Amino acid sequence: MAGKFEVYQDKSGGYRFRLKAGNGEVIASSESYKSKASALKGVESVRNNAASEITDLTAVAT
Repeated sequence: MAGKFEVYQDKSGGYRFRLKAGNGEVIASSESYKSKASALKGVESVRNNAASEITDLTAVAT
């Protein structure tokens, strides 16, 4: 089963999204947005940027 995004309303009334792996494990979650439309834009941003390169910021001590 492929992963999926879930959009939901949090306890404070804001909107959030989470990304779940195929096994149901949550692998990413968002900040709280004031509107559902903003949360959906956040999902689209993650989708559009998912193929970005990885930048390793862990410096190797020499």
